[in-house]
Amino acid sequence: MMTEPVPAALPRFPRDFVWGVSTSAAQIEGAVAEGGRGRSAWDVFAAEAGRIKDGSDPRVATDHYRRYPEDVALLKELGVGAYRFSVAWPRVVPDGSGAVSQAGLDFYDRLVDALLAAGVAPVPTLFHWDTPQALEEGGGWLVRETAEKFAAYADVVAERLGDRVERWITLNEPAELTLLGYGLGQHAPGRQLLFEALPAAHHQLLGHGLAVQALRARGAASIGIANSHGPTWTASASEADTAAADLYDLLLNRLFAEPVLLGRYPDEELAALLPGPVADDLKVIAQPLDWYGINYYQPTLVGAPGAEGAAAGDFGGIRLPPELPFAPQEIEGYPRTDFGWPVVPEALTELLVSFQERYGDRLPPVVITENGCSYEGIEDGERIAFLDGHLRALHQAMAAGVDVRGYFVWSLMDNFEWAEGYARRFGLVHVDYATLARTPKASFRWLRDALREQARG
Repeated sequence: MMTEPVPAALPRFPRDFVWGVSTSAAQIEGAVAEGGRGRSAWDVFAAEAGRIKDGSDPRVATDHYRRYPEDVALLKELGVGAYRFSVAWPRVVPDGSGAVSQAGLDFYDRLVDALLAAGVAPVPTLFHWDTPQALEEGGGWLVRETAEKFAAYADVVAERLGDRVERWITLNEPAELTLLGYGLGQHAPGRQLLFEALPAAHHQLLGHGLAVQALRARGAASIGIANSHGPTWTASASEADTAAADLYDLLLNRLFAEPVLLGRYPDEELAALLPGPVADDLKVIAQPLDWYGINYYQPTLVGAPGAEGAAAGDFGGIRLPPELPFAPQEIEGYPRTDFGWPVVPEALTELLVSFQERYGDRLPPVVITENGCSYEGIEDGERIAFLDGHLRALHQAMAAGVDVRGYFVWSLMDNFEWAEGYARRFGLVHVDYATLARTPKASFRWLRDALREQARG
């Protein structure tokens, strides 16, 4: 594959801007039986025939559990100031509550110390989809007790690591877990509840708020969440398409942003469907944050079901049931990643400016906690062009007045890409899954050089 020309130097970002890369435990750690680690919902899901498209599983992944010194050395070479990783809940509290694995905590203790020795700030995410299977069997995020047990687990981790960790993230992408895990069954735990999955959204948000309280009690001074967001584009000006797009935007964007930022759900009828003392819960969910994390990949074009261009059966690797009241459509006229996702950097500017306009002073400083793309090859000029375009779009949003404090690339290395298995490569570092050898890609070298140039400014 031809390498595209390296673009010109990036615009100048503030000197205190945080540059980082992201990973998650379930996608890279492996060692699923080490140190008393309990089973996760993803261990069980991946073991079921037909769940993972290439028939693989995360038992080894990239073996980060054993090879973390090598990976920390890559971070140091890359020159990032921060590393966003996730703590595996079942590695620390094997059954989700009760007994704590000191061996599990010891691993993250070693990782944090190695990062600090390399001059890289650790940014742990407390939950990145790997619900302990023991809790899943009791209802998982559909039940309120999981939120309370999550807060207790957050306290355990903060007690051990809080003396060295400055920035914390509570949850990663509760929208995707709700939609893909509980609504459509495409991800663990594989339930197909459609709109009856909404309690999982509420309980994750409640868990977020309770975890913020637990972290504050341990002295944490910098806390955020990593929510996935993207602009929703309406397929046409028709009443049906507009209504469908509004509902999609409410469910994928506003449902997860507004309880956190505004202390309310965006729709009273929807709030009435949620379990528990919702008004009281919202006071917990809306704990003040120090920054708001946004994972951005692409916009979504949405119309009414059955409209011309509406996706039927499969969209972006996700099987869509016909009874959904909205239908994503393909966005034409843009290059695509190997995942088939459109590359639209200007939509990142649109998203950030719209958040600033919608939430005003209720929006804390923003950090882009994930942004990346899937491409094959080590000479990955397409990824360089993707990152360059999105960083320029980010700079434009900042010039328009959006307070953005940092940017994390997804991902440091190729990894287990959930239901896709090992078929999608998002990494700056290539992983040979037969030997687990790491090879920095052209995009790694480009970002390294770009960060060195930023540091000279």
